[in-house]
Amino acid sequence: MKRLISTGLASFALLCFSTAAFAAAPIKIGALFAVTGPASFLGEPERNSAQMVVDEINKAGGVKGRQLELVVYDTGGDATKAVQLANKLIKNDRVVAIIGPSTTGDTMAVIPVVEKARIPLISCSAGIKITEPVKKYVFKTAQNDTLAVARIFEQLKKEKKTKVALLTVSDSFGSSGREQLKSQASRFGIEIVADDTYSPKDTDMTAQLTKIRASRAQAVICWGTNPGPAVVARNAKQLGLNLPLYMSHGVSSKKFIDLAGDAAEGIRLPSGKVLVADLLPKSDKQKASLLAFVKDYQRHYKAEGDHFGGHAWDAVMLLKGAIERGGDTPEGIRTQLEATRGFAGIGGVFSYSAHDHAGLTKDAFVLVEVKKKDWALVK
Repeated sequence: MKRLISTGLASFALLCFSTAAFAAAPIKIGALFAVTGPASFLGEPERNSAQMVVDEINKAGGVKGRQLELVVYDTGGDATKAVQLANKLIKNDRVVAIIGPSTTGDTMAVIPVVEKARIPLISCSAGIKITEPVKKYVFKTAQNDTLAVARIFEQLKKEKKTKVALLTVSDSFGSSGREQLKSQASRFGIEIVADDTYSPKDTDMTAQLTKIRASRAQAVICWGTNPGPAVVARNAKQLGLNLPLYMSHGVSSKKFIDLAGDAAEGIRLPSGKVLVADLLPKSDKQKASLLAFVKDYQRHYKAEGDHFGGHAWDAVMLLKGAIERGGDTPEGIRTQLEATRGFAGIGGVFSYSAHDHAGLTKDAFVLVEVKKKDWALVK
């Protein structure tokens, strides 16, 4: 009898242990970031921010009692590699959702993969084509370039500057921005008097800027990601180009100021509010999240939390909310992401719908200016 009881208790204990172990299985989330390579200024803070917020969620008890497991792969900014790694996350790692990639080109390459596999993707890239037209399983947290363009043009109209020169990088991000700049110009009464491009690997843009100086331009808009825009800034200063210089949100971090040096002074660009979180009014819906993110990032990595890391922070938090409401299946997550309304994150206040998987309005942007090697609000 004692042996029977002992065996029964052992079996019961084993059953309880197995059940607990099964219940405690982590929820796997994939991440594709350009941690190395030319776009590492995007991917590194994204990777850091995603891991930071996952760790904090797990420390607080996880999501519905389960831990999150972040499976991160480095794309190096290579679209072919991004596709291979997306397949690995889906087929080998069995993730329920994917965050990233860091660049528009990488994102466009993996969209067919996630759509076919029916795995939700929250991109950290800005290109409008990522979510327009809407793809069922694809969302994004980076503000659309169409909103950034409108913010710049509104300011130029306010200052009665109607003749503009464009200098855009010849990659997916630059091409998307150039398309928006050209399509929206007439709506704001703006004439494009010069339109030139540069390669992502170019180290001197003097020739393009010399042409611009000979044009009738009253302002210059450079559209690209580091390091190219910093080269443009330095070359413009060397040439004594006495025109207002605007950049895209693709350089919205202290890294740009470091790269451009003294030539950054006075440059303006649209940015998410995180760069100027401490200058926002108390009534701003995002301020609490922004200040908490900046403080946490500084504590973890001894550096300022930036616009790009914020994209990953938002993606993790959006997934957390979707899992809490709809469970941990890809379809449940997708459905609840699309139902998200009024989420005050780092990049803005997100409200997705069946017709909008970008979820932000132009209010997600503020116009900032470099003053004394720091960011200031343009009012």
